[in-house]
Amino acid sequence: MWLGKITKLAVVALFTLPVVSARALSADNPTLPASAMADKVLVLKRERKLLLMKGGEVLKTYTVSLGGNPVGLKIREGDRKTPEGNYVLDRHNAHSLYHRSIHISYPNAEDVARARKLGVPTGGDLFIHGLPNDFKGPSQQQSDWTDGCIALTNEEIDEIWRVVPDGTPIEIKP
Repeated sequence: MWLGKITKLAVVALFTLPVVSARALSADNPTLPASAMADKVLVLKRERKLLLMKGGEVLKTYTVSLGGNPVGLKIREGDRKTPEGNYVLDRHNAHSLYHRSIHISYPNAEDVARARKLGVPTGGDLFIHGLPNDFKGPSQQQSDWTDGCIALTNEEIDEIWRVVPDGTPIEIKP
């Protein structure tokens, strides 16, 4: 009898602990108010963090997934690296292959010069985005999996979509 109760308690704990943990995390990183607007996005690749900024203050921090080969500068198309440098989030894309996406203005002049010197194509079409529209797995990020983009959960990109207007600068650091 005791064994059955202990087993039942263990099963309940196993399934409710992630829910409690998720709620605790959301309390530490609450949803931004409708009036919040970011004036800069900062990505720290090593830490896998995206920070929404306003006036030099952090509004909110998100954990992100990067390109499948994220360490170092993006040199060429197909290297699966997330670029480093200063760019602009220049357009929202509601008709993305991913839940939603915001385009990063990669390549900048430095990226073009580097690729030209090496005789390789820069690539492009990099975004901050949610999960693929046809994705049927867990809603949380698992690892670095993009071709060089910055990925979040669908709920997170919805929030960023709302508070980051076109023309917002994005700085991506190693």
